[in-house]
Order: sequence, then structure tokens, then C-alpha cells
Amino acid sequence: MIKNRILKLQQILKDDEAFWISSGSNRFYLTGFNSSAGSVLVTKTKAMFFIDFRYFEKAKATVSGCDVVLYDKGDKGIYAFCKDEKIKTIFIEASQISLTQYKYISELFEDIEISNDNILDTNLNKMRAIKSAHELQFIEQAQSITDQTLNYILPRISAGRTEREIMLDMEFFMRSLGAEGVSFDFIVVSGKNSSLPHGVPTDKKIEKGDFVTMDFGGIVGGYCSDMTRTVAIGTITDEQRQVYDTTLKAQLEAIKSIKRGAVCGDIDKIARDIIYNAGYKGCFGHALGHSVGIEVHESPNLSPNNKAVLEVGNIVTVEPGIYLENKFGVRIEDMVYVTEDGCINLTKSKKELIIL
Repeated sequence: MIKNRILKLQQILKDDEAFWISSGSNRFYLTGFNSSAGSVLVTKTKAMFFIDFRYFEKAKATVSGCDVVLYDKGDKGIYAFCKDEKIKTIFIEASQISLTQYKYISELFEDIEISNDNILDTNLNKMRAIKSAHELQFIEQAQSITDQTLNYILPRISAGRTEREIMLDMEFFMRSLGAEGVSFDFIVVSGKNSSLPHGVPTDKKIEKGDFVTMDFGGIVGGYCSDMTRTVAIGTITDEQRQVYDTTLKAQLEAIKSIKRGAVCGDIDKIARDIIYNAGYKGCFGHALGHSVGIEVHESPNLSPNNKAVLEVGNIVTVEPGIYLENKFGVRIEDMVYVTEDGCINLTKSKKELIIL
């Protein structure tokens, strides 16, 4: 599988060109090896994984799609390899390299063109957007652990516990189920804090009448999950009920429209129109969703101006929200897998309003 990814990149290259991959997520995608350092260099006929001593032994035993080379001479070793291979142009990850790094590489490789064309980024993003059966399996496992974590935490949420306590409880349980890590820092916000789409858990105590929004996910096999649920504590007002029901309706209708060939911006519009027409214009200020994979935010995304179309194998979140400033907010998020004539919802947790 990984070898096929290398071959796809090699088919793009000319004999005197190379791709230099240094970002962690793309290194993992092309090697299956997780490390904090290293570089993958792909030429028309070769693929090399330059890795330092800390990871060298493990990489030799793990990586099969590339030749593993000890990175003992720094970038000068990569330069020497390129000179031996008569490389004239190197394409870098333009979206991942800082200006300082670009200047450094350009000076070191003074007689080799370092192209800032986004050809490498574009092709890797397209490849990573289509999840293989193997990748889907890991994401499903990660989501199963996420669903189990929600089931675990619901009876443990009560007035008097803090947002931070709930967050720590969730993360510990998720890791106890076998998650390698968390997809991102969990969001657990309650009451007025729930109007903050990316609020940070605090020592605020949960109170009767609060909405509690939990946005969380885990990592299995190097792949992420992502889901959000909002629950109520004790009792709710008519306004809270209306906001929740509107958010849920927007999400359900958007999911119905997801299939191969659907335009990303059109899907966002379906949910956004429902929310705005219910009187909440301006209260849904983020995109409807994003893709999930090795990183929790990948392409494509379901945003208002995105003209890209969905393909079979895309995995996207569907997460409308309504946020009433200084009052409360609601968000509901599922991950779905795009099929020929619809989608498969990978998130199994209940979405109807839960009042604890």
C-alpha cells in the first residue's frame, strides 16, 4: 500500500527531479513510521528515508517502502545524494516550510533549484483525501473508542464537577481503551462557555440548566477520530430546546446530501440556510466540516466557498453549531465516509438531546 503511494509520486517526476518531504504527517503517510524528525526523498527511481540515530534501528525494522539511510551528515547528506543522482530540481512542501527554512535549503543546495511550486502539496493532499480500506479501519477503531468514551462519561457528568475534571476523566478513559493519543486537546465547555466554539476547559463548575459541549477524538494506528456532543444538565429552557433541535435538523439534512460528486460548498449551504432561516444568522461562524485522517484537519472541507466535489473514500465531519454570545452554544458532530450514492456514518453515538 505505502509502496503504491511512492510509485504515484514517482510517476509525476522527471529523471532529474525529486520530492523532499519533511512534515511529520506526510512522512508517516509515505513510510508508516512515526517520528519527530527525518526526511523522505523521492526521485524517479528511488525513495530514501533519512532518519537520525534515535530512530534508525526501529526504522530499519519497520519501513518497507523506502531505503532507510542514517541521517548522520545532516542535510549535506541529502545534498550529496541528490548530486550523485544528478538532481537539478527539488520540490518541497511549500505549505509546510518556513521562509527561514526555504532560505537555508536554497543556500545549501546552491546549484540545485529548490522549487516553491505547490505540486508536491497538491498531489499529497489529493492522495491523502481518499482513504483506503486499511486507513478506514483505523479511523473506525478510533471512532469506536470515542463513542465508548462518551458512553463512559455521560453518567459521570453532574452539577458540581468542573469542565477540567470531565476532560481529564475522558482522556484517561480513552487512553485506557488503547488510544495512542488524542486527536487534539479536548473541548469541554459548559453554560456561557459553551458559546465559545473552541473554548478551553476551565475550573468552572457545571450547573443545573447548563449545556455541556464535548468535542473530542482519539488516535489509533496513526489516524484520528473527531466528534462533538452537547448534553443538558437537569433542565432546559424552550430557547435551548429550539437551538438544539435546529442544530440537529441542520446536521441531519446536510448528511442526507453527502455523496460522490456533491459540491462541498453546497452541503455547507444546506445546513447554514436551516440555521439562518430559523433566526440565527451570524451565530454559525465556522465551516460545516473538514476531512479527518492522519491529521484531524485535512482536505476537503465543507466550507461556504469551496467548489471542490466529494469523492468516494473521503471522510468528512458534519458539525453545525449555533452559538449565542454570553448565553450558550450547541454543536453536534459526526464523521461520515463518502460512498457512490450516499455516505456511511462512522459515529454511532445518540444525537437526540440527552438531559442528565
